[in-house]
Amino acid sequence: MAASQTEISPPPVGGGNNKLPWSPLLALSTAAFVGILTEALPAGVLPEMARDLSVSESAAGQSLTIYAIATGLSAIPLSVATATWNRKKLLLLAVAMIGLANIVTAVSSSYILTMGFRLLAGIAAAAVWAELVGYARRLAPPHLQGRAISITMAGVPLALALGIPVGTFLGNLFGWRLTFGIVAALSVLLLAWMGLSVPSTPGQPVGQREPIFKALKLPGVVAVLFTVAAWVLAHNILYTYISTFLDEYHMGGRRDVVLLVFGIASVVSIVVTGALVDRKLRGLTIGSAAMFVLAAAMLGVAPTSDLVVYAAMIIWGLSWGGVTTLLQTAVTDAGGDRGQALLVTTWNSFMAGGGAVGGILLAVLGPASFPWGVLVLVVPVLLVAVLARKHGFPSRRPNAA
Repeated sequence: MAASQTEISPPPVGGGNNKLPWSPLLALSTAAFVGILTEALPAGVLPEMARDLSVSESAAGQSLTIYAIATGLSAIPLSVATATWNRKKLLLLAVAMIGLANIVTAVSSSYILTMGFRLLAGIAAAAVWAELVGYARRLAPPHLQGRAISITMAGVPLALALGIPVGTFLGNLFGWRLTFGIVAALSVLLLAWMGLSVPSTPGQPVGQREPIFKALKLPGVVAVLFTVAAWVLAHNILYTYISTFLDEYHMGGRRDVVLLVFGIASVVSIVVTGALVDRKLRGLTIGSAAMFVLAAAMLGVAPTSDLVVYAAMIIWGLSWGGVTTLLQTAVTDAGGDRGQALLVTTWNSFMAGGGAVGGILLAVLGPASFPWGVLVLVVPVLLVAVLARKHGFPSRRPNAA
């Protein structure tokens, strides 16, 4: 996931008027889309990918885990090591590496080779996440920064909402390898778009970085990071193995439709959250957590009912689509750019944990355990969102217009 801890000078676009620079913001959003799509795409084609690589579905699921671990563990050290680099050149290099990893994945028959390039792609994604929010904030005038972040980070839920279902559909029609090839081609187009539209920005002068971990002492930062950890872990336990869960209840043949339903609901959530986040951060967070609790309970109680499954996917999508914007905004309000740096590591570490914990649950208790594992994690999220009234998820954002 995303963060920016690098202080950069405002680019010449967008900062001096009342308009948003749409082209660079959408290019950045597409970079987020490609990064998350590359990370999560195996979830939609897991059985086929496992078969072609001659491994178990649990082993194939670790292709998500290794990507997320690489992103989470490399986010802070990579950000320190590249602090003085030109930010645009860093972004272009990272997107190119992600594209190369997708090409290798599309043609490789070796599990080890595939996992190696998934690891490299995860490191490259850390560089992407390290810049997106900072770029968005500096491209927009102050009173539109929240909306600029929402636009930029919309690529994350859109990748999960629409990219994965479409990838699953294409995988069913033409095979999973072609799907990864298409994402690689998208990366090439993105490189050209970013080269033309995203302003070049210098790196940070030496000696101007504040200690990142001191942000943990700021009011609200720990509450938000706990919410990130538990929410992302819960989501990825279920989402990583959603194909396996649906197969268990004889809905595997409708994976693409089920995920599309989830995706459409997520898009609705993205739009609503983007419009209201500056004024309704607390209410939206509590409502989203409550909906996730309801969706998990429905899947746990009645997984054999097609109607219940589709309804639960709609509710889950409505709860998830705006989460990226909500938690990015909350951690920025509480901890600034240093909070964002901690969010990167937290998000990706627990995304990786979702694949690992889900694999253990699958091996020990079977797919039926997934919704109950989600409930154990999301109920505390709801409680923290309710209780963190003063700091973390306040009724009114400190910089809201």
